[in-house]
This record gives sequence, C-alpha cells and structure tokens, in this order.
Amino acid sequence: MDQTNRTTFFIITGLSSNPELHFPVFLLVLFLYCITVGGNVTILFLICMDRQLHTPMYFFLANLSILDLGCSTTTLHKVLLSFISGDSTISFAGCLAQIFTFVSLTCDELLILTAMSYDRYAAVCNPLLYNVIMNFRVCALLATVCWALGFIETTETLIELTKLTCFRSNTINHYFCDIVPVMKLSCSDTLFLEIYILIMGSLVYILIPFLLTCVSYVFIISAILKIHSNTGRWKAFRTCSSHLTVVILLYTTLICQYLRPVSVDTLDSVNFFSLFNTVAVPILNPLIYSLKNEEVKAAFKRLRCTV
Repeated sequence: MDQTNRTTFFIITGLSSNPELHFPVFLLVLFLYCITVGGNVTILFLICMDRQLHTPMYFFLANLSILDLGCSTTTLHKVLLSFISGDSTISFAGCLAQIFTFVSLTCDELLILTAMSYDRYAAVCNPLLYNVIMNFRVCALLATVCWALGFIETTETLIELTKLTCFRSNTINHYFCDIVPVMKLSCSDTLFLEIYILIMGSLVYILIPFLLTCVSYVFIISAILKIHSNTGRWKAFRTCSSHLTVVILLYTTLICQYLRPVSVDTLDSVNFFSLFNTVAVPILNPLIYSLKNEEVKAAFKRLRCTV
C-alpha cells in the first residue's frame, strides 16, 4: 500500500471556506451553541428543582436534554476551537472518537424517544395504572438499556473505521468528523461498512424504534378517539404533541442525512442536514417542550416566584 495514502490527521474545512466569513460564522455558531446550552440546562435545572416535574416523562426529557448537550458539544466544539486557535486539524484517533461519540449519542436519542413514546402510551391508554407501569425502577432500566445499546451498536462501526488506513486526501469537507465524509475519502474497501450502517443504522436503530413509536401512537390515537368530550381529547393530545413534534423533526433529518448509499450521496446535502441535526434540533427541543407544555410553564412561574 502506498505510504502517501496513509494519514495520522485530518483537516476540517469547517462551515465556510471563505476567510471573510470565518468570524461571522464563529459568532453564529457560538450564539447557537449558547442557546442550546442555555435551553437544555434550563430544562434540566427545572426538572431537578421542581418536585412536580419528578415524573417519568420529565425523567426521559432530562435524558434527552443531556443527549442534546452532548451532540452539540461533540460536533460544534471543533468549529469554535479552530477559530480561536487557528488549528483546523484533528488527529485520526480524535476523529474516530468524535464519530463514535456523535453516532452513539444519536442512537441513544432515538431510543430515548422510543421509551418516551411508551411512557405517553401508558399515560393515555392506562392512566389508572400509569404510576405502577412507569415506576422509577422501570424508567431507570429503560434509560440504562437505551444508553447502553447506543454505544454497543457503534462499537462495530468504530472497529471497521480503524481499518480505513488508506485515504485519497486528509481534508474533510465538513465541520466535524462525520462517518459519511470520512468514508468518502477512503480508498479502502468500505462495502462491508456501508452495508453494516444501512442494516444496523436503518433497520435496528431507526426503523425498529420508529415502528415501535408508531405502534404506541396507534394505540394513543385510538384511545383519544374514544374520548367523548372535545376538551378531553385535546387535553390527551397535548400530553403527546411535544414528543410527537420532536420525533418528526429528528427522524426526518436523520432519514435525509444517512439513509442513502454513500456512493450516491453528496457532501453538501450531508452538511446541510447534519447542521440542522446538530444545531437546530437541540435548540428546538427545549423550546418545543417549554412553549407547548403547561407543566413546564407552571414550573417557570413557580421558580420565578421563589427567586
């Protein structure tokens, strides 16, 4: 193998190749990251401080906020650091670590959303037994399984990526080390990795959680339609509307971003959907849950009264 094709580091091109836009882009990314951190930390603080939010739904929402913070920090920190230090390189090991962390957290988020759909199913379809079905032990077990499965699934991907020692270039046309841009650069055989990502990514960690979420909402919608009063129907729907909105946003973005063969994908489209996934979704999640949830609004008011 030609030694010139080996690399120990990558160069991250960032969000813009125009030097005149580097500072505005830095300010924009910093602003968006601060909003992400502020919104999700606020949600976590409210859940910790307000005893009325110590329920299964908000337990899973706290997990979702932690995952959003992790995804944003993992992907955006390099954009901010490269502007401050002027160094846009990342080691091969650092690149693999970034891919592993980001993909694992994304898988965890899909699984946590699935657990939240089951929680909403129990709340709407079995309200009298809700506290029995979704007790603390069950919630803790579901969260632990979700976190563990996400990192277990990505381990094989990481192992396969370590085998990609031959690259056409060490310049990644992206703002962080994502799996698709790195595979596009490789001159090694990536067929097995592509098939593994399509099967494990699309079937196990996207399709199955999506189907389980759909099944939960089929039962939820069926139960809502059996409620005779319009007020009761609307109240039941509002308990699920925030979660449903977040599910639609995340799945739509991931499908557009990953569920296409690498050979027919374009890096510009990957960059766009990846940016939306890592910046917009973590910002929208706390906004959706705070603006559309009366319990969160009430917690805000109680917190303001105690300050």
